Amino acid sequence: MSADADVVVIGAGLSGLVTATELADAGRRVVVLDQEHPDSLGGQAWWSFGGLFLVDSPEQRRVGVHDTAELAWDDWQGSANFAPGAELGEGPDRHGYAWAKGYVEFAAGGMRSWLHGQGVRWFPLVQWAERGGYALGPGGAHGNSVPRFHVTWGTGPAILAPFVARAKAHRDAGRLEIRFRHRVTSLVVTDGRVIGVRAEVLADDAAARAALPYGGRAAPSSRDVVGEVELTAGAVVVGTGGIGANHDLARARWAPAAGALPARMLQGVPDSTDGLMLGHAAAAGAALMHEDRMWHYPEGVADHSPVWTNHGIRILPGPSSLWLDADGKRLPAPLFPGFDALGALQHVTRHGHDHSWFVLNKAILETELALSGSEQNPDLTGKDVRLLTKRVLPGAVGPVARFANESPEFLWAPTTAALAARMNELTAATPGSSGRVDADELTRIVALRDAQVVSGLGKDPQVTATAAARRFWVDRRMRVATPRALTDPKDGPLLAVRLSVLTRKTLGGLWCDATGRALRADGSVLDGLWAVGEAAGFGGGGAHGHRALEGTFLGGCLHTGYVTGRAVAATL
Repeated sequence: MSADADVVVIGAGLSGLVTATELADAGRRVVVLDQEHPDSLGGQAWWSFGGLFLVDSPEQRRVGVHDTAELAWDDWQGSANFAPGAELGEGPDRHGYAWAKGYVEFAAGGMRSWLHGQGVRWFPLVQWAERGGYALGPGGAHGNSVPRFHVTWGTGPAILAPFVARAKAHRDAGRLEIRFRHRVTSLVVTDGRVIGVRAEVLADDAAARAALPYGGRAAPSSRDVVGEVELTAGAVVVGTGGIGANHDLARARWAPAAGALPARMLQGVPDSTDGLMLGHAAAAGAALMHEDRMWHYPEGVADHSPVWTNHGIRILPGPSSLWLDADGKRLPAPLFPGFDALGALQHVTRHGHDHSWFVLNKAILETELALSGSEQNPDLTGKDVRLLTKRVLPGAVGPVARFANESPEFLWAPTTAALAARMNELTAATPGSSGRVDADELTRIVALRDAQVVSGLGKDPQVTATAAARRFWVDRRMRVATPRALTDPKDGPLLAVRLSVLTRKTLGGLWCDATGRALRADGSVLDGLWAVGEAAGFGGGGAHGHRALEGTFLGGCLHTGYVTGRAVAATL
């Protein structure tokens, strides 16, 4: 009996679309299954800021950044802290290591030209994310030595656009079919080989979603089952993402040494990022690797216009705000805004709190605070040059100003004592939340910081790190405020922003070899099953190791889809 398709790809997000179009380009018959509606084509990538980690790019060179593949690889290894033996092809990180090295080579080589040839362009001012700041150790040090975060002109939707167009062209040619509202419930295994999938057909509630924001994109959808199907194929590729919307699973898998994820968290991904497919693959014999490695953010604020459950937005901060824990104590160096997301998150979780604080003023807000996400950056997403010019003019960018005016988590006050009172009121009004900021201590912390800044030099590590950031002219022009006292009257009033844990990425995933073939726990290949994107830990079950360098999530979806799509095609 002939198969229903050469390949079934599970998931119509970025990694699934890249895989499917590479397969269709090679002449293979592809069926893509996705549990959501057509309005959510592209998945989480559509909502992203569109940042890509690229190395030695023309954009970097134009702004005076000198980067090399060797430097990028040193930074990656220092951040990843792979298990011993990985570089020798040994141990649990061996495949993740190989995928990481391949990604850096791709980022320094063919990725930009491949995307550029499909019409993708980038905002010319490269950003500096995840700066690190730790002393060098035996494996190097965490963080990007230079700016590498390339924001796509058009943000996440523009990254998706060429692959959506390619998918539609292959659909019209009869090589590719996307079946929405199909939720895979198990893999079909015969004689130790995956030969297909079983799926539930979910009810079509598109009419009820049409009036929702963004045409219903990413809004929770019905889980009523109206049918069942079984499909056979020469290969099955899992591209369903991670566990960011499954908070119970995230809490259960969070490493005990890092404390505990709090009961109250925000969600940085749509509800469909539920992690269920990872369990189905494991039930078929695939090994899950590094399930306790996650990349959540500590700088989340609740969306004033939520689309999905507990919808949160990540603040992208400059380096000047004071970062305080729930009790008003300053986070230790180098846990400054924008330097080490995971380190700051683990500091919060180890202390048993569900929030921390940025303390800043109006001038710092207007210069340094940005928001992640395509919908929070209408100038970049809409490719609106006129609107974009406002980023270098006085005043906060529109979406930031709206949060500052409408969010109950943005607290304004004329003095540190009044600010502490407002912070404590918000904590007390939040069920299950704890922590108290002492007004006198907050006044002392701000005064000590201000004295260092006013000195013009200073020994405070954050003050010196901020001064170093201003040596990069992009930061000096649009991302780092002129150093002045927080209490300087012309820069006021003071502002505290409550930051909550925002779930986002899974760094572990299905254990895969260098081509994306799923492996069993003993390291043998589970024939017929492959994985891409976040479901594969962005390659090999953990290409990032313990920490990511930002811009490597979309990049990881692109890289794994590109490599694995071609590898699957070559085997059929």
